[in-house]
Amino acid sequence: MQKALSISRHINAPRSVVYRALLDPRAIAKWKVPDGMSCQVHAFDAHEGGSFRISLTYDVPTGTGKTTAHTDTYRGRFVKLVPDQQVIEVDEFETADPALQGEMTITITLADADGGTELLATHDGLPRGVSPTDNETGWRMALAKLAALVEAR
Repeated sequence: MQKALSISRHINAPRSVVYRALLDPRAIAKWKVPDGMSCQVHAFDAHEGGSFRISLTYDVPTGTGKTTAHTDTYRGRFVKLVPDQQVIEVDEFETADPALQGEMTITITLADADGGTELLATHDGLPRGVSPTDNETGWRMALAKLAALVEAR
């Protein structure tokens, strides 16, 4: 496992709006996906202890998917939900590749800042087979989509 990656992003929307987008499966399908991929939410039960299953599919088949040749499917559970403040989830790829296996903890913390929300996302426990650079790039793309989604309201 690799060390944690932390990314912050200022979002020009109230914490309550950002928090709702973190737990809304329709919103997740729009924002929690890097450029060049589409997102399908198979299951999503947004409460502490609730589980989810999501697939990210490359728009152009690359042969680099973690679950199939062009799809990354992961499942997880919500460990802690603090309304308008924090979401902690544990995710794991569905894969036969030992280098991509293992639980990852995602912690998203929200705070008031400059008339909007400061979001801090920490991704801890990245499997050794996942490029930290690619992971960071994907998170930055996804958080830009989240900001665009909630700022447009």
